[in-house]
Amino acid sequence: MNPTARADGRALADLRPISFDVGFTHWAEGSVLARFGATHVLCNVTIENSLPSWLKNRTPPQGWLTAEYAMLPRSTLTRSPREQRWPKGRTQEIGRLVGRSLRAALDLSLLGERTLTVDCDVLQADGGTRTAAITGGWLAVALALRPLIEAGTLPAAVLIRQIAAVSVGLVGGAALLDLDYSEDVAAEVDLNVVMTAAGEFVEVQGTAEGAPFGRDQFDTLLDRAAAGIRDLCALQTRALGGDAGVVMRSLMG
Repeated sequence: MNPTARADGRALADLRPISFDVGFTHWAEGSVLARFGATHVLCNVTIENSLPSWLKNRTPPQGWLTAEYAMLPRSTLTRSPREQRWPKGRTQEIGRLVGRSLRAALDLSLLGERTLTVDCDVLQADGGTRTAAITGGWLAVALALRPLIEAGTLPAAVLIRQIAAVSVGLVGGAALLDLDYSEDVAAEVDLNVVMTAAGEFVEVQGTAEGAPFGRDQFDTLLDRAAAGIRDLCALQTRALGGDAGVVMRSLMG
């Protein structure tokens, strides 16, 4: 491949066009349609004043966050059947990844006896659906918590970290940021990286599809991911209203 450009004209270290349509659905406490190029993921947050049975009556009490992920039947080139009886292994694995990542954003001990459920539904898939779900999911969580924080029901410190995620990979030996589907299927190495706005790692998923790769290549990919996540966090903050208001007070200091 061309060592400096990609099929869609992006430079190697460029994100796809990113947008967050906040308040996309009417009823959810927090709702965001996250668009990463042609990948569109709808993230809705529900807040319930209850807990799973295994968390009830704990001392000290703590809240909980869980996530579910699904792809609509025509989110891809050909129709995939609905997972009606039980989710596939991939679906469950991604849901757990989203949940783990977003729990890292919260101080669950300050959430009270509440459960946040983050539903991430892929409307259109072109690579990077799990990273779009995490990035849009964090924004939906922040939006869902904002009224409770502004009303004084929850302290601002309940939201302790800003979280975003992005994919990176080696394609034709070049380190690419935010892979679309055509790049993902051709990658010799691909990683999904979840980080905080402060540059801390939450999770790294990665594999070599063929030959092993070196530490220097790994470091290059992580550096590229970190730069992309800084840009994504800036876009999240802008979507929250510039200074991000009371919800981001604990993040901004």
